[in-house]
Amino acid sequence: MAPQREWLDKDYYRVLGVSDTAPAKEIKAAYRKLSREYHPDANPGDSAAEERFKEVSAAYEVVGNAERRKEYDEVRRLGPAAAGFPGGGAGPGGFTFQEGDLGDLLGGLFGHGAGGGGRGRGGRGPHRGQDLETELHLSFEDAVAGLTTAVHLTSDASCHTCSGSGAKPGTVPHRCETCGGQGVVSDNQGLFSFSTPCPACGGRGVTVDDPCPTCRGTGVERRAREVKMRVPAGVSDGQRIRLKGRGGPGANGGPPGDLYVVMRVAAHPVFGRKGKDLTVTVPVTFPEAALGADISVPTLQGPPVTLRIPPGTRSGRTFRVKDKGVPAPSGAGSLLATVEVAVPTKLSAAERKALEAYRAASDGASPREHLGV
Repeated sequence: MAPQREWLDKDYYRVLGVSDTAPAKEIKAAYRKLSREYHPDANPGDSAAEERFKEVSAAYEVVGNAERRKEYDEVRRLGPAAAGFPGGGAGPGGFTFQEGDLGDLLGGLFGHGAGGGGRGRGGRGPHRGQDLETELHLSFEDAVAGLTTAVHLTSDASCHTCSGSGAKPGTVPHRCETCGGQGVVSDNQGLFSFSTPCPACGGRGVTVDDPCPTCRGTGVERRAREVKMRVPAGVSDGQRIRLKGRGGPGANGGPPGDLYVVMRVAAHPVFGRKGKDLTVTVPVTFPEAALGADISVPTLQGPPVTLRIPPGTRSGRTFRVKDKGVPAPSGAGSLLATVEVAVPTKLSAAERKALEAYRAASDGASPREHLGV
């Protein structure tokens, strides 16, 4: 992404609610919180929330990337006078910069000038599109079983009217005569030669006589879009899935970037998870634990299973039920059922009498003898 004029006007740190010295981790946390709050899926039909979501996404697109953040901070530091934007004049050392020179200036500072193969759009040759990231919220069951769904995001995309050419439908761009399709022009100053984006084509190498009415000749439009994806069975919370070629559009004929989707899996009221294994706590009565019993244990997918509890089972003992865990190519995990002896808080007269009879009939050995008390 080349430095943008709007960087001078918009405080992206303020949009995200962080300071301009905030570490990357804090910026990412703020973006995730705001994107969840204003995501179109969470606010259907709310145009104000959608605009706020776009604003937050645009801010994170710049300051959430270390390289672009450096450029943004430098643009803000230099101000319009140093960039040659409206209101500016002579730059440092008395030089007067043209509008296209900001990208070249910062390219020299950060090692990706117009001809250096960087990610900006002002350089010659094709450039790969940006990698994007979004989140997908899943129920516990869907994460275990997998599903086909779609993610919604707002980002730059190839213009749907001209398919990214920038030309009005029925017309085609042609090679720029000023730079010969190179995208840059050179200015020989004796000992030094400066390469700058071609003023005629803006560094694209082609010119458009009849611009597309939708994107105004840029070939790119910012819009909400839906990306369908297959979520494999057994994804875990925080896992990132890469969707190749579904990120930002490439420039000058370059390939698109990738889209990374971060899984956010909700908790389950009954089951937990340890890798490929599912966990569940099963209460049992004292007679079942002491005498042994066959008990019914729920499963996440399918009917309950019968588990045999041997006599003398202690509270906290875990039993493994094979193939009832999370599906995986290498084989499904297990269901780990941990028994917990339930102690009644209220006793009927008959129950109290039975327990007193049990206490009287016991041999009097204390379970705390090993503690020396």
